[in-house]
Amino acid sequence: MADRIKISAESREEFGKGAARRIRRDAKIPAVIYGHGEEPVHVVLPGHETMLAARHSNAILSLDVEGKNYLTMIKDVQRHAIRPEIYHMDLLTVRRGERVEVEVAVQVEGEIAPGNILTQPETVIVVDVDALDVPEHITVSVEGRTDGEHITAADIELPEDVNLVSEPEMAVVNIHAEIEQDLGETPEGEEGEESSEDSASESAEA
Repeated sequence: MADRIKISAESREEFGKGAARRIRRDAKIPAVIYGHGEEPVHVVLPGHETMLAARHSNAILSLDVEGKNYLTMIKDVQRHAIRPEIYHMDLLTVRRGERVEVEVAVQVEGEIAPGNILTQPETVIVVDVDALDVPEHITVSVEGRTDGEHITAADIELPEDVNLVSEPEMAVVNIHAEIEQDLGETPEGEEGEESSEDSASESAEA
């Protein structure tokens, strides 16, 4: 479970592209808080602290917006295509005991049997979980797995009180035998021709 990250934020009073650029120029991030049928709340977040928090998927932010507290989950992050810069964030209001559907990363551990390769067509699965108890990742072991073995979403052992939402038959990990490439051998005739040419060259030089 990810820790709650406490951040002090400001109310956002100006809107539009120009205002957003000014906010980012001041090393801050525009964001919106929404959920539970309430009117969206537009805020400005401190850039450095928020960048660190956004490294954690489904991070829980405890926001102090000028004296008013909001418990939120990071739902969407708009990033610059090249620079390590966040343009905007969407934050979902959550409450104790509330359940949410979120994507959780699947991490593979262990060594497969020699002579095989591993592919991971799906790196995340969707689960139903307590909003304040979302695991940062779920681990699946591939130790000793051999050719033809597969791990589906249903095969993954989930933590207590975490329920699978993804299709149970969805393939997450596949194990295949390595394919040996036959590069072939140089035909004897070609070797012979090269040898004859080399001999002729040597005779001419003599």
